[in-house]
Amino acid sequence: MFRSRFMEVRVRYAPSPTGLQHIGGIRTALFNYFFARANGGKFILRVEDTDRERYSDESLDDLYSTLDWLGIKWDEGPVVGGPYGPYIQSERFDLYKEYAEKLVDMGKAYYCFCTPERLEEVRKQQVESKSEYQGYDRHCAHLSDSEIKEYLRQGIKPVIRLRVPTEGKTTFHDILMGDITRRNRDVSPDPILLKSDGFPTYHLANVVDDHLMHITHIMRAQEWIPSGPLHVLLYEAFGWEVPQYCHLPMVMGKDGQKLSKRHGSTAVRDFRAKGYLPEAILNYVTLVGWSLDGSTEFFSKEALEKCFTMEGIHKSPAVFDYKKLDWFNGQYIRQCDDKRLAELITPYLEEAGYVSSPLSEADKNLIAQIVPPVKERMKVLSDVVPLTSFLFRDVPVEDKATYIAKGSDEENTKEALIEGSEILLAGLKNGKAESEIEEDLVALSQKLGIKVNGVFQPIRVAITNSTVSLPLFDSIRLLGIEETENRLKRAERLFEEK
Repeated sequence: MFRSRFMEVRVRYAPSPTGLQHIGGIRTALFNYFFARANGGKFILRVEDTDRERYSDESLDDLYSTLDWLGIKWDEGPVVGGPYGPYIQSERFDLYKEYAEKLVDMGKAYYCFCTPERLEEVRKQQVESKSEYQGYDRHCAHLSDSEIKEYLRQGIKPVIRLRVPTEGKTTFHDILMGDITRRNRDVSPDPILLKSDGFPTYHLANVVDDHLMHITHIMRAQEWIPSGPLHVLLYEAFGWEVPQYCHLPMVMGKDGQKLSKRHGSTAVRDFRAKGYLPEAILNYVTLVGWSLDGSTEFFSKEALEKCFTMEGIHKSPAVFDYKKLDWFNGQYIRQCDDKRLAELITPYLEEAGYVSSPLSEADKNLIAQIVPPVKERMKVLSDVVPLTSFLFRDVPVEDKATYIAKGSDEENTKEALIEGSEILLAGLKNGKAESEIEEDLVALSQKLGIKVNGVFQPIRVAITNSTVSLPLFDSIRLLGIEETENRLKRAERLFEEK
């Protein structure tokens, strides 16, 4: 199935801890993880933390906690270790220096002593002359040994640059995109591999680590395609086998633009805080740019670990649909057993101040009663707060317009509220079946010549203080008949006021 000097699939997720884990990055992690599992291979986590200016401990903690929340376990990497560690780039600096020096010794790279001032002057001249050639002018590409020694004697610390061929082309094969070719003259001219402070650039560290960690397949976003030829040139300079590339389709918003904060939350932590379940995120995000058969939508993590194939990855950009994710999450919430769901919604009720922490027995009993009706109404776990607020905080709606359903008016709403309340309360007190009471309320709407919601909306708003609520009879059971009657009478008085 794959070609490599190794008999085992080895893939990696190598994020930079400079920001929170976002949907695009996590999709890359999931694709790599499931591909490894489906092929009996290894999933490696590597932390590329060479950008020390933007590095943050919060980002690193978020990486670990996000993967843990999703149930994604890495076979090798930070914390768990492995045979090719360390797996944090800042702990591998000696390796990068060693391999950069090897390229210098082989004549594939060279020391460059150009100052930032000189480089800026060269750039200005190229811009002013509108030169076809833009970039480093290879000023130090052919320094003699004596010139190099003199610079070093002066205490000038060099960078190490890759010697990129000026003629010919470089081609690499992408499993999805096919052969991708670029003229060598268009590759970044002699890019820096090792900075003067000893820090590696992304390109050197990435290639060295992928080789030393025996990575067989590199699955990463399509935005890295332009770096492909440069990385291949590095592999060839070292004389190493090039891993197989698979550049993943971009994740877009519904407007056709790359997914970003302007579309909504993109950080997985935000989705988690709002109340999306890990299994819903894992399932839906994996479907953003991949499918098994074009029709199956629901996959458990265990199923994806068996059925994921690289052939199922799409070439074209994939759309992240927030509404579709809501639908997925709602489906998974309804599949939850009541005990688990009670545990999941409790933190939201505690944060809202609706229940005590730790829970009292009364709170536990109430939450257990809340679960069945809210399960059918929630898209995300945090929905439990607005859906149940009427039970904990009685804030009556004093704007008559809120009670009036579309197509009705104030006079009909008043009659519907008064007569509907009488029908509802009489039925409840006399032990009438809920279905029969509902039929009587429908009959009332016909009598008044209004739509059914013209009767139910004012009653619902009176009882729950909201137009969006739990089912009517569930709300009444949780609230109690006495409190229900008090709220209905209060609403009637509102409409009797002039």
